[in-house]
Amino acid sequence: MGKTPLAWAVGRGHEEVVKMLLGRDDVDPNKVGEYSCTPLWMAACGGHEGTVKLLLGRDDIIPDKPDRDDRTPLSIAALCGREGVVKLLLGRNDVNPNKPDRIGRIPLWEAAMRGYEEIVKLFLKRDDVSPDKPDRSGSTPLWEAARKGHEGVVKLLLGRNEVNPDRQGGDGRAPLWWAALSGHEGVVKLLLGRNDVDPDKPDLGGRTPLAEAARNGHEEIVKLLLNQGEVNPNKPGGGDDQTPFLWAARNGHEGVVELLLEWSDLDPDKLDRFGRTPLWWVSRGGTRE
Repeated sequence: MGKTPLAWAVGRGHEEVVKMLLGRDDVDPNKVGEYSCTPLWMAACGGHEGTVKLLLGRDDIIPDKPDRDDRTPLSIAALCGREGVVKLLLGRNDVNPNKPDRIGRIPLWEAAMRGYEEIVKLFLKRDDVSPDKPDRSGSTPLWEAARKGHEGVVKLLLGRNEVNPDRQGGDGRAPLWWAALSGHEGVVKLLLGRNDVDPDKPDLGGRTPLAEAARNGHEEIVKLLLNQGEVNPNKPGGGDDQTPFLWAARNGHEGVVELLLEWSDLDPDKLDRFGRTPLWWVSRGGTRE
């Protein structure tokens, strides 16, 4: 596999062995092995802070050397939730906190997506971190945190002025859209508390956050969205041009149907693209997506 004795030792956190090996002139601390991983990369991945310190103490160490997927030791430490290692690596001037991997994901993106609040805080303390940097698909750290329902991370990211809370990904879906779809009520509240979030912004298919919340039966989120004056309960979207009310009726979400029927502006008989009404779908027993 190409692993050296040093690589095996750091991968298991054997500090005394690492010290002995690093004491030799014929041991290369940057030699890559399997998947092009350096000993430092492996120590960072395993969260072995002692061996990371030993390696970082070398003048000839390359602390930002990536693996074959362009993930640096900092990136893998953030991905694996190794807070202590992240702190050590961020203390180096020769570590780039914004270095993207092969698919454009920076270390902050990895930590935000997995909900590691303390690691996100470490990154956001840095003025040179790009907190709104998207990956190649257009997904930002906020977008991913909202999609996963990491309320604490969302709150932290919204505290940075550089973060656009309404930024859409490659599919046209904004953070609020994903939070509404997934039923993350706390995240929805945080986003709706912003003046720069459009609560009725559709994705590329025309579906709004209200349509997604109604389609999936998230009653509390439907309430929150209906209380926003800019939300249109009759707005059609998707390939069939179906309204939020039609989606709720079609999928049998009685509580959502009742909420929408209380809305004065609702058109309960609005047709979809093929001339089908909400009542037509109910009479057919509906179909779930």
